[in-house]
Amino acid sequence: MTTEKSFESSLKELEQIVEQLEAGDIPLDQSLELFEQGVRLSRDCQKRLDEADRRVEILLKGPGGEYRAEPFEEPEE
Repeated sequence: MTTEKSFESSLKELEQIVEQLEAGDIPLDQSLELFEQGVRLSRDCQKRLDEADRRVEILLKGPGGEYRAEPFEEPEE
């Protein structure tokens, strides 16, 4: 059974990897492994952000002054 990490824990882990890579005091092989892990985490975080973006609802003010919720629609390319 695999447990999926939360967005926040993935982002924190990515930040730690960046700090390690920026320090520059680790061997090349380990740097490459960390970089690959960072790319995977970055892609996972971006995927989660994209999913959240699709779920966003925007409140619009109607003609009578009332607010209504409408699903967020991405602009067509």
